[in-house]
Amino acid sequence: MRKEALTITTVACALVLTGCSEQTMEAEERLRPVRYVEVDDRNVFRDRSFTGASKSSLESRLSFKVSGTVIQLPVQIGQRLDAGELIAALDPASYVLQQQQAQASLIEAQANDRRASANYDRTKGLYTNDNASLNDLEAARAQAESASAVVASANKALEIAELNVSYTRLASEAECSIASLDVEINENVQAGQQVAVVSCGDTYEVTLNLPESLIGNVDQWTPVSIQFSAIPDEVFVGEVTEVAVASAAGSAAFPVVIRIIGDHPELRSGLAADVTFQFDSSDGPDGRVVLPVAAVIRDPDGTFVFVAEPEGDGEEAVVRRRLVTLGELTQSGIEITDGLSTGDRVITAGISVVRDGQRVLTPPIDL
Repeated sequence: MRKEALTITTVACALVLTGCSEQTMEAEERLRPVRYVEVDDRNVFRDRSFTGASKSSLESRLSFKVSGTVIQLPVQIGQRLDAGELIAALDPASYVLQQQQAQASLIEAQANDRRASANYDRTKGLYTNDNASLNDLEAARAQAESASAVVASANKALEIAELNVSYTRLASEAECSIASLDVEINENVQAGQQVAVVSCGDTYEVTLNLPESLIGNVDQWTPVSIQFSAIPDEVFVGEVTEVAVASAAGSAAFPVVIRIIGDHPELRSGLAADVTFQFDSSDGPDGRVVLPVAAVIRDPDGTFVFVAEPEGDGEEAVVRRRLVTLGELTQSGIEITDGLSTGDRVITAGISVVRDGQRVLTPPIDL
């Protein structure tokens, strides 16, 4: 009876061990699929964003050509103007008086010119009849020429006075909108002082500064996207139109002008813009790529990623720990400057449950 019980127990244990062994082998055969990204040409671009401000491509800063006191300012910021419409006016009283004085001076000069001309004609007649000397003739001619020159000068003075009167009115030369007003009623302004900024036309551009390290990668074919906080649901396409020299001696900032392609009713001057450039990382050190931040791990031994190295022609792969060197943090992810090459499959999800040497599945589609 004891022998039969012992036999039954032994067989049961054997069956249990066999079942456990089969389950273990079965578990080992079930490989974990991993999410990964393959390093290829799509990873050699990195995005860099810079802030700028929009303005009309036909923007003018208006000022008076004469000084005076502002007595009219019939416009408001954002107002649309027709050609010839008044923007601001100065008190013209003193300039009108100067015009009247110039007019009076001209009348006096014309009278003197007529008198001198008549005297010259009379002296010529007397000289012809030997009733006047040559000195008398030359003196009369000099007086006539001088009087004529005074008339010409008085005419120019009157023209200047009339222009000064006209300069007291500042009007729009084309259909524009008021972008800014920099003066108030009763304010004294100097000649050349900015009074208003007007935007003409419907084409806009963005101006910003780029650092010296990136300016060499910018040309008219650099991909650019533009977003405005005031227009949150719209992404605009732009193209670089101007790349200027450094804005100041010793400065590392280079002004860049980007034309906004297309139109939008809410576009206007002065909007804060977020401009994103897509730079080609292949222009930099070899092996530079951009990966999701979640794919990178740091520990006391260094910075590394997990790379799935294929085994054979199937989908099976072995996880390998790969040390990498980090570059800049961009909107697209973290830049890897060394440690990876084209074709590497970098695991991007489930990092905490994989280990070096583990066999996994790498399906051809990113799960």
